[in-house]
Amino acid sequence: MVRRFVIEAVMIAIYGQLLVPKRPVEYRIPYSTVMELYDLKESEEPIMQDPEQERHVREKIGDMIAFFEDPFNKKKLERALAAPWKESPPLPINENVTFIIVNAVENMQYGEIFDPIETEIILSSLRQQCPVLTDHVDFQDKAVQNGVPIQLYDIDDFEFAVEEGVDTPDGYSQ
Repeated sequence: MVRRFVIEAVMIAIYGQLLVPKRPVEYRIPYSTVMELYDLKESEEPIMQDPEQERHVREKIGDMIAFFEDPFNKKKLERALAAPWKESPPLPINENVTFIIVNAVENMQYGEIFDPIETEIILSSLRQQCPVLTDHVDFQDKAVQNGVPIQLYDIDDFEFAVEEGVDTPDGYSQ
């Protein structure tokens, strides 16, 4: 059974444990968050407070960009861009991790309260019927306070989230 999550691309670069789960995981990544990696790489604003962690995360962001720019992966990624809400074919990372890029489209449904990326994450979660994995406490608080009907897990609870899934008839865990 595969456990699915909606997640921002940068979270995977920051939290290395997301690439070594104890069971199969599929990350649904909104395309706009892949593009955000380029902005983060070029930005001089620190991502992490510790200089050693900063260097490591920037290196991992570079590795992720290189992965997405690999001709084979880029071709798969471009398929997702053909239409709104289209998904890329699976991009296997290792035996337990697969990325699927989603051409998420922000609409103003949640635009008053959430920024465009947060809105894409919410809409992706609703469309994909899978939980969100994040470290943004303010996003989590806003979602709960505004009654957004999605399931959220803090990245600190990743192992619990992977194990907690409920089996569904299609062979996926929710």
